[in-house]
Formats: sequence, structure tokens, C-alpha cells
Amino acid sequence: MQLKPIDRQVVVVAGASSGIGRETALQFAKRGAKLVVSGRSESKLASLVDEIRSFAGEVVSVIGDVAIFEQVNAIADKAIETYGRLDTWVHVPATAIFATFEQTSPEEFKRIIDVNLMGQVYGAMAALPHLRREGQGALIHISSIEGRRSLPLQSAYSAAKHGIEGFTESLRVELQHEKIPISVTSIKPAVINTPFWNNARTRLGVKPAGIPPYYDPRLVVDAILYTATHPTRDFLVGDAARAIDLLQRTSPALLDALLVRVGFPLQKSDEPKAEGEANNLYEPVPEQTRVDGDFSQQVVPSLLDWVDKNPVLKWGAVASVAALGLLAMQALQDGELL
Repeated sequence: MQLKPIDRQVVVVAGASSGIGRETALQFAKRGAKLVVSGRSESKLASLVDEIRSFAGEVVSVIGDVAIFEQVNAIADKAIETYGRLDTWVHVPATAIFATFEQTSPEEFKRIIDVNLMGQVYGAMAALPHLRREGQGALIHISSIEGRRSLPLQSAYSAAKHGIEGFTESLRVELQHEKIPISVTSIKPAVINTPFWNNARTRLGVKPAGIPPYYDPRLVVDAILYTATHPTRDFLVGDAARAIDLLQRTSPALLDALLVRVGFPLQKSDEPKAEGEANNLYEPVPEQTRVDGDFSQQVVPSLLDWVDKNPVLKWGAVASVAALGLLAMQALQDGELL
């Protein structure tokens, strides 16, 4: 499957006002893509459009709530109306509440499902007819390592991320069955230093925090840019995501025990925050246009992201490890290590 170079693409970035989505839009524009950016805040989108146009980038914006299909469909329509086609759809928006399941109201749980899961579904539904007509393209869904392993205090968020994995796996196989060259990617970041933690609703009495370590949002953006030109099934961002994935596969009970000990205290910051303070569950947080969050001092590098973007090196390393294992087994059988 071949995807177009970025400078020949028309790209939609849904959820572009701040954080990962904003930096994604900026980096696509700097590489020559034509952009449609969307979000709920007219003023925040306007500042992004101004920034992109300041370096002669091509961009239009659409105000919309991804929990409403008609508004998501309008984003795709804008791409066709403005540029005549659509090549890549990047779906970023997410909201959260940090509370126990019993403290979460039915309305709050549903809202998170509507934004975090149904928004992703609506994005794929809106984009697919245009990608089919183009004969190729990419759907890039920002999921989370919580799509592989749920965390306490985030039942609704984790449920939505698991749902993303379910529908993208089904969709991917259906497209393969029809031999349609549309790449469907799930990007699963670990804890990322964005304003997500500031924007979440909380019943913890303090601003939520991620379980360290934190990673730079630009690592996620790099993964998005890579998968927009290299068809990729799954991309885990951050070495911690790979460690959690491995633990979940090998011993979910051990991970349960670890989260009982650290999953509650480490998701609480030292900064007081009342339940009624600004959060983005139903409305955007005003003036929140930052890419980076408040935990820059805890950001660490990720060693294996680069390896995953270099598959020849990656599979060479895997083959080397496998060969060493076979040699060790042969030596044991021959009595050389006894």
C-alpha cells in the first residue's frame, strides 16, 4: 500500500486547538500539506490558522463538536469543498473525568463515550467515502495505551479507548477483504505532557496527573506524520506504553497489583482543583492553546519510538535476538552450557 508524500496531501486534523492536535496541524503545514482543522472554540482555531498562515501554510477551519455526526461530516465536506479531495484524517479529540466509577454519573460516562469513541467512529464514517473515491488514504486514530490496559479513576476514558481498538480492528479487516488501500492506524501513547490534565474534570480534590514518566507530545506528532506516509497497524508511543503492553499480555494480575499500589496516589497532583473548575467535558477551556502541559520537568525520552519508525532495524534486532536464542538452545542440547 502506497500513501502520498505529505506535501501532496489534504489532511484533516480533528481536535486541533491545543496539545497534540495543534502541533500535528503545525507540522503537517510546515511540510506542505493542505489542512482542514477543527475544534469547538472559534478563537482558539483562529489563532492556529493565523500561525499556519504566518509561514504561508494552506489551511481552513471548521467549528464542530465531534460528538455530533453532522458536525463531523461538515469537516469532511469542507475539505472537499476547499481542496477537492481528502487524503488523511487524523482524529485527536478526547475528554476525561478523574473519579471512581461509582462517582461518575451516567451523563458524564455517556459524554466521554460520545466524544472519545463515537467521535472517532464519526470521523471514520465521514472520511471513508472520500478516501474510497480517492482510491487510497489514511485514517489515523489517536487511542491510548489505555486501549490495551485500563487504569483506575478513568473507567469511561478507558472504555472509550478499548472501543476504538474494537472498531478499527473490524474496519481494517473489512477494507483488506475488499482490497481497498486505506491504512487504518491506532496510535497508543503512554502519558503525554499536554494540557489534558488541566482540562479534565476531577473529583479527586486536586488537578489530575499521569502515572510517570511523561513523554513529549511531539513524539506522538512524529508517529502521526510517520503513519501518514507509512501504513501502520498500531504505534505505541513511549517506552512505558510498551512496558505496560508487555505486562498486560504476560500477567494482568501482576499489573492489577501494581496499580492497586500506585494507580491512585500517582494520578493526583499537589495542585488543588475543585470539581466545578474549568474543564472541557462539555465546553472548551478558554484560551487553552498550549501544546505542552505542566509536567515538563518529568518528561523523559523514549528510546524505542525511533526503532519502530525504522522497521528494517527493528526486525533485524528481532531476528538477531531470535538467532541468539536458537544458538543458546542448540548449545544446551549439545551440552556446551551444562
